[in-house]
Amino acid sequence: MKTATPSMARAINDRLALDLLLERGPLSAPQLRSLTGLSRPTVSDLIERLTEGGLIEAAGESGEERRGPNARVYALVADRAHVAGVDLRPDAVHVTVADLTGRVVGSAARAVGGDLVDLVEGVLAEAAGERALESVVIGAPGLVAPRDGELVSANDVPGWRSGLVGSWSQRLGGVPVVLENEVNLAAIAELRTGAAQGAEDFVLIWLGDGVGAAVVLGGRLRRGMSGGAGEIGFLEVDGTAFCNLVTSSVSSGLDRTEFAARVAKGAAAFVTLLDPGLVVLGGAGGHEGGDELAGEVAACLRKLAPAPSEVRASTVEGNAVLQGAVLTALDLARDNVYG
Repeated sequence: MKTATPSMARAINDRLALDLLLERGPLSAPQLRSLTGLSRPTVSDLIERLTEGGLIEAAGESGEERRGPNARVYALVADRAHVAGVDLRPDAVHVTVADLTGRVVGSAARAVGGDLVDLVEGVLAEAAGERALESVVIGAPGLVAPRDGELVSANDVPGWRSGLVGSWSQRLGGVPVVLENEVNLAAIAELRTGAAQGAEDFVLIWLGDGVGAAVVLGGRLRRGMSGGAGEIGFLEVDGTAFCNLVTSSVSSGLDRTEFAARVAKGAAAFVTLLDPGLVVLGGAGGHEGGDELAGEVAACLRKLAPAPSEVRASTVEGNAVLQGAVLTALDLARDNVYG
């Protein structure tokens, strides 16, 4: 077993303090000592080191009667780095830029048209303004190979071609650019801020103009060998591809009971094979159906699947894909900046 070196111990303590400031906001030295269990000299050295490194700064005093160094509170330097999340669909591209604390500082959107490299670069520049980007995460339809981060096959975004990820990174001056399946990113948003908070295992079924799913097991997104985990749209149900049974163009002509029965048949495949314990209904269909649809799907699912499973409607407000992209980009940036 390796013994932690002094430099390793400092790095661990620094990251612990930074994560606490991310989670709780500004903290004083006594609060950091209480939350970390570290000694007074260790916390003093840590604060000095992080301040000199431009990662934290004094942000006023705690309001305690006793004044002086112990009352001073410290906060993250939020604009130390910025990230961008991108939702790239067949009809439009949406971009959100956030600082290291996750606060949104810019956004932009455009219709898809022309060269995709120029398009995404332009929308990123509009959203970021003069801010340099530390990392960019792009959500798009299709299977993304975990090994090289490229699409396994073409999607339905006009102008898509191989090599786009490298081209975007090059245009951005070498900024890391990560491509991810858009439903996988929506699952990250559900896990961190939505209906799946606190769940180690769940499946997100995306119901909208496109149909897909994402699998989270042990608190981790599972992509599969080639990025195809969760591609439920290809599943044959009653002799028909699942996507053709529940896509928006079809579901608009169904009553809720019939729609729920169809969704349950797809969900039953996940529950039978994975026993996730939780199914989240996302996309426009999941949001619009709400708790009523989730309840009917759960009732049907109890008759079809051998294992019990809760069904919940998505609770992520706004664009879940975009939020998942920002959260993923923040994870990458914080690791790069904080170590």
